[in-house]
Amino acid sequence: MTRIGKSFFDRDVDIVARELIGTMFVVDGVGGVIVETESYDASDPASHCFGMRRAEWTATMFGPPGHAHVYKVYGLHWCLNFVCRVASAVLIRAIEPKYGIERMIKRRGTDEVELLCSGPGRLCEALAITKSLDGASLTHAPLSLTAALEKPRISVGVRIGLSKGREAKRRFGLKDSAFLSKKFPTQPKA
Repeated sequence: MTRIGKSFFDRDVDIVARELIGTMFVVDGVGGVIVETESYDASDPASHCFGMRRAEWTATMFGPPGHAHVYKVYGLHWCLNFVCRVASAVLIRAIEPKYGIERMIKRRGTDEVELLCSGPGRLCEALAITKSLDGASLTHAPLSLTAALEKPRISVGVRIGLSKGREAKRRFGLKDSAFLSKKFPTQPKA
């Protein structure tokens, strides 16, 4: 399996978000296949860095590509983003569990495998991702990313749970995956 390097992230955030689908992501031996992502950049009103706005908690968004940006949403749940170019990142919304499933079950308090990592907060709880990983390199332990073995079929749609930028089709998912945080609407056949 080919490990993903920093240059993978030094590209347009929408390309990275799409190409992360099917990638294996592991944190300290626990993880699985990325099945859902969303992209954000400084031109996006839904982004924490809209208009290049800076804050102490978004500092890693302005650092080099290939690092984790971890923050709390609603003061409750950790969310994991992969930093791309300046002020752009990919939110990791869901993975299909493959490694360390027993640890995920214990951390999440459920044995429903489809629900272990289906949503950004659930994913972070299952993988024990907290603020301590903010700024961590995505190419060094305890984090590991390896490229997909084959090109996945991808669904594209609008992002979830936003009050701004709702119409942008910047959500990407593994087509027909049972591990998505929310199903994609059925597309009419052309």
